[in-house]
Amino acid sequence: MGDRGASNHSELTDFILLGFRVRPELHIFLFLLILLVYAMVLLGNSGMITIIMTDPRLNTPMYFFLGNLSFIDLFYSSVIAPKAMINFWSENKSISFAGCVTQLFLFALFIVTEGFLLAAMAYDRFIAICNPLLYSVQMSTHLCTQLVAGSYFCGFITSVLQTSMTFILSFCASQAIDHFYCDYRPLQRISCSDLYIHKIVSFFLCSIIILPTIIVIIVSYMYIVSTVLKIRSTEGRKKAFSTCSSHLGAVSVIYGAIIFMYVIPDRFPELSKVASLCYTLVTPMLNPLIYSLRNKDVKEALRKILGKK
Repeated sequence: MGDRGASNHSELTDFILLGFRVRPELHIFLFLLILLVYAMVLLGNSGMITIIMTDPRLNTPMYFFLGNLSFIDLFYSSVIAPKAMINFWSENKSISFAGCVTQLFLFALFIVTEGFLLAAMAYDRFIAICNPLLYSVQMSTHLCTQLVAGSYFCGFITSVLQTSMTFILSFCASQAIDHFYCDYRPLQRISCSDLYIHKIVSFFLCSIIILPTIIVIIVSYMYIVSTVLKIRSTEGRKKAFSTCSSHLGAVSVIYGAIIFMYVIPDRFPELSKVASLCYTLVTPMLNPLIYSLRNKDVKEALRKILGKK
């Protein structure tokens, strides 16, 4: 049985992405919807990166992290959206074995990196509000660079482990992936390997990724709220909270979608697809809007650029 599984695995050259199980006449609507959202992702995140790079006033740790967040959002949505749109038009919905490996690897890399980056941004807000006099010393350029590099490193290691674990499985049950991109849970469903150890390791990986970042975010905001409540003036409290509201909004959207997806039982793939759509396209679209609409500095920098043009 093991030899046959290995043989089938070695002969597998491509997969079929089933996508959303909807009527054919809705394919055009979904294509246009994803195209619109993806266009807003490209415009919003590339615009945010341009604003941060061109305005000297935004040369601060918070905007350094925000620029990296926009970069990550831009690229991990680009890993998913183009192939999803092509599949709505094409009769051939296949993706090569190498393409599937690459898609899973890059998506895992960027989504995990974003989780750690959001935790770093929470720590940045904690220092800014709870230790404002030491902010420029503690949040040095060197530390900010280390936090971002560490986020990418954690994303890379996790991605390597998750991707290699997924593609050592034997896929002799089917070539059809019930999803619109290559994700490890739909790939598990079409595997004929024993998944007991695999699921334990996957759960452990998810735990060591999600729990530490959530703990850092929650603890940081506990201290932030405690500090803000001690501010006597209403204006002072409002100003302090306004520096955190954008980040808190971004955290709520992405972690809400991810937790919702992994809490959903695996027998409800359509709900998983909707949750996946939220954090692969909707969240990258919303992040620039959240930060630009709630951020006075970004709005002034945008006005300055538009005024020159």
